[in-house]
Amino acid sequence: MEAVLARMRALEERLPPQDGVAVFNRVYLTVTETLHHRIEHGGFPSPRRAATLSVRFAERYLTAVEADRAPACWRPLLQYRRHPGIRPLQHALAGINAHIGHDLALAVVAVCGELDCEPRALEADFDRVGDTLVSLEEHIREDLMPGPDLLEIADPLTHLVGAWSLERARAGAWSAARLLWTLRRAPDLAEEFTDSLDAGVGLVGRCLLTPRG
Repeated sequence: MEAVLARMRALEERLPPQDGVAVFNRVYLTVTETLHHRIEHGGFPSPRRAATLSVRFAERYLTAVEADRAPACWRPLLQYRRHPGIRPLQHALAGINAHIGHDLALAVVAVCGELDCEPRALEADFDRVGDTLVSLEEHIREDLMPGPDLLEIADPLTHLVGAWSLERARAGAWSAARLLWTLRRAPDLAEEFTDSLDAGVGLVGRCLLTPRG
C-alpha cells in the first residue's frame, strides 16, 4: 500500500492540477489513504486479503496511466485529459468508470490466483473495499459538482451524472470477476470476454467525456 500511495503522490506532484488524470488521481489518493488507514487499524476481517486486493486494484490504474498504450477503458480519459470543453467532474467520473468497470474485476481474479482462493472467499473484503470506494462519489460531489446555480436540470452534465452509477458498476465488476474466474480454464473465451469488457467500459467513458462547449 505504501508503494502505490507513493506512486499516486508522485503523479500528483508531476501533473498540472487541471489535467484530467490529476483530477481523478487526487480523489483516488484520498480514498486509498483512507482504505490503508482502515486496513492498518483492524477495519477488515482479513487484512492481508484486503490489502492485496487494494494494491492489485490500484496497480492497474497506475500501470494504465503510465503505459505507452493503455487499455481501451482508460484511453478516453488519457486522450481528452486536457480538453477545454470537459469539466473536472467528467474527468473524475471517467476515471471511476474505467477503474471500477474494468480494473476491479481483473484485480479480483488476480488476487484469487495469487492467494489460491475462490471469489466467494473475497466477497466480504470486496464489499468493504467497495463501501470505501463509495466515498469516491461523495468526494466528487462535494469537491467537483457545480453549485445549484450552474447545474440546472436542463444542463447535459446533469444527465451524465444521473446516468452513471457507482453501485451498478461495482455490482457489474463482481459479476464479471466471477465469470472470468469460471472461464479461467478456457483462456480464449476469457480473453474474448476481457476484451469486450474493456471496449464496453471505454465506450461509456467516451460518452462521459462528451465536450460541453
